[in-house]
Amino acid sequence: MKERKGIFQLKDHGTSFKQEIMAGAIGYFTIVYIIAVNALILSEAGIPFEGAVMATILASFVGCLVMAFWANAPILLVPGMGINAMFTFTLVKSSGLTWEEALAVVVVSGILFMIIAFTKLSKVLSEAIPKTLKEAITVGLGMFLMFIGLEKGGLIQRGDSALITIGDFGELKVLATVLTFLVTIFLFIRNVKGQFLWSIAFGTLLGFLFGIEPSISGSTFHWSEYGQVFGQISFDSIMRIPFWIAVFSVTMVLVFENIGLIHGHVDMIGQPHKYPKAFQANAFSAFTSGFFGTSPTVATVESAAAMTAGGRTGLTSLTTGVFFLGSVLFIPYLKWIPDHAIAPILIIIGGLMIQNIRHMDLRDLTEAFPAIFIIAMIPFTYSIADGIAIGFIMYPILKMATGKAREVSIPLYIIAGLFLMNFFVHSIH
Repeated sequence: MKERKGIFQLKDHGTSFKQEIMAGAIGYFTIVYIIAVNALILSEAGIPFEGAVMATILASFVGCLVMAFWANAPILLVPGMGINAMFTFTLVKSSGLTWEEALAVVVVSGILFMIIAFTKLSKVLSEAIPKTLKEAITVGLGMFLMFIGLEKGGLIQRGDSALITIGDFGELKVLATVLTFLVTIFLFIRNVKGQFLWSIAFGTLLGFLFGIEPSISGSTFHWSEYGQVFGQISFDSIMRIPFWIAVFSVTMVLVFENIGLIHGHVDMIGQPHKYPKAFQANAFSAFTSGFFGTSPTVATVESAAAMTAGGRTGLTSLTTGVFFLGSVLFIPYLKWIPDHAIAPILIIIGGLMIQNIRHMDLRDLTEAFPAIFIIAMIPFTYSIADGIAIGFIMYPILKMATGKAREVSIPLYIIAGLFLMNFFVHSIH
């Protein structure tokens, strides 16, 4: 048995203090864009921008610390793209919850996530849901993010003779979006370190040159403003069915998205034994997010950048977390960032998530059509919950219609039944 030296056991992991610090710093500059992007998305739900910024910073700081000391893994936990769009556009704008009630959904979903993560339920659920449906959720989220990015940048808009039409390329905002996107995609494909940070800086500078006003006004930050967000959780809707449908949908997305992400990360560094604790750290961090005032944290894809730079232990995520805390000093300047500087990042991240379609086997039409409907209906209905529901209801129906009812697990029948019941209740009201 190896002797344990230090909290992070650097020698046992074949790494060094300097290597871990450098990896953590690289991880931070790769993912720091989330502070501005997440805050802007949450502000559309009604959360004060400064409060959303502070919530994002603190949730990321605590998430990275929990991952560092509980799992000793170089996985970065920050508010997730996709789930933040679900918070704003599905829970608040579509389901009619207030942002305070949506934060309560995050807390309850976090509790369910922890129950799943700390028991054998994670394995049961993972095996109960077909791979095509899991991947379809990720692809659908990607389509939704891309749609939001195109809309935020003015590249698409509501049409007169069609639901959606191309934007007006004569507008300075649209031109700025196009130029910023070209720079962003170039930096991304060239794998320039901190590419999204550089693209936000370019887009913001372009906004100043073009005279484009940022979407958030003001230039100062007061701690009292965060007091309007921290702990502002409302359970007023807890007895309503939409609240529990929202809880169910958020929990589904959290569980299946992070099962795949964390498995991929621990396999990448050859430490599969760290999966259970990393998954548990993820669940606890997601639970605390609601109290801080943000959508749930997830195991970000950008963790791979820190691992590629040599990150092997929790010291990497600890370093990233400390850097996040230092970001508090820059809060006043984040208001200068215009929509066109954020839109290209949403488009590119959405495109990366859509790539998961390559993992789907669509030859069996009873598998293909439910998955395709999830992918299509999430952006078309502007509701992640409704998109998932339609696919999950269609799956057992098609299996039963073709004599393959035994291929559907009992938990999936229950999930489909709950979604179907929700649609009936909504139609009655």
